[in-house]
Amino acid sequence: MSTPYFAASALATADFESVRRRAVLGHCKWDPQVGDVSVLGAFPLIVPLARWRELAGLAERLAREAHDAEQELLFAPRHHRRLGVPRAIRRVLERADEEGPTPPAVRVMRFDFHWCTDGWRISEVNSDVPGGFSEASSFSALMANYYDAVPAGSVASAWLDAMTRETPTGPIALLSAPGYMEDQQIMWYLAGLLRERGFDALLATPSQLRWSDGHAALERAGSRVRTAAVVRFYQAEWLARLPRRDGWRHFFCGGRTKVTNPGSAVLLESKRFPLTWDELRTKLPTWRALLPETRDPRDVRYRDPEWVLKAAYGNTGDEVAIQPLQSAEKRRRYLRSVWFSPGDFVAQRRFDALPVSSPDGPVYPCIGVYTVNGKAAGAYARIAPRPLIDYRARDVALLVERAA
Repeated sequence: MSTPYFAASALATADFESVRRRAVLGHCKWDPQVGDVSVLGAFPLIVPLARWRELAGLAERLAREAHDAEQELLFAPRHHRRLGVPRAIRRVLERADEEGPTPPAVRVMRFDFHWCTDGWRISEVNSDVPGGFSEASSFSALMANYYDAVPAGSVASAWLDAMTRETPTGPIALLSAPGYMEDQQIMWYLAGLLRERGFDALLATPSQLRWSDGHAALERAGSRVRTAAVVRFYQAEWLARLPRRDGWRHFFCGGRTKVTNPGSAVLLESKRFPLTWDELRTKLPTWRALLPETRDPRDVRYRDPEWVLKAAYGNTGDEVAIQPLQSAEKRRRYLRSVWFSPGDFVAQRRFDALPVSSPDGPVYPCIGVYTVNGKAAGAYARIAPRPLIDYRARDVALLVERAA
């Protein structure tokens, strides 16, 4: 079965080094390699226009259904424990009816698509703090200069346009965790775009943010700067580890300052989201068609290789167990964790992803399609020599063939 995209030829070494250097120095791609291996692919995946429109349409339908499901889940706390939401956050979300959810400035999601023996499948949605802005925007545009194809869009441009429309004039706080370069580079990238539009973009950590009457302000040099909006690249489940005096609950409920993404995104970020479907009023036909069967580990023989195990709030492929892609020792440790805390994991039926021939040999692509406020806004791909996208995966541009 052929794939609905193909890998183009690789750039000449000098051309690729130029692209790589510009991505690092001009577009905040500060982690361009793992060990001795470049994480930026020297070739793009190219998809026909009709196939891109198909992907974009699927992502938009998924986003609409996800939005409706999240709104229902937000006011149904009986589901939160089943989702694996940390206890401290569950207590905060119980006040959503009384205090109201904190509003979003812009809502961004990334849906991870795979081409399989039976067509498109998704493995998850990155609903909370999706990354890859530079890769799906600037890097893709740089690569497109060398091919008869165009980027699938620019999620950064779509995000910036939406922020400009939705955010009043005033400082914008961009939050990331100290010590995580891969997170900070995203905030630096977005801060640069905001400054080009005339916004005062302030880089900070969540511990520098203070809330008063639902309004967010940054503590800087002994004074407080009230912000017009907050951009968060700090995982929702991490917020609960902050001191209560920081007022982190306002990321979820009772906040008057808009947050991108709001803390309510934690509900869809859980890989256990499908376990609530049968009890929701929201219809999820696109999700049911594209996401493989997902079960609580206690309800299946999860040690069988037909099941993939995932942490409910895992954020990388390193927190996914696919037999036999892990060593025996690593799998034993993982199974031990599932045994002791099954409510923190999920079992997903394994799908058969298809490889594509490339200048690097056969690779398995994962295509991340972004939506901004429900509209498809761009994409990029990650590739790996095996059907597991982990920290060793490489970033490649996804380009669309020009219309005839």
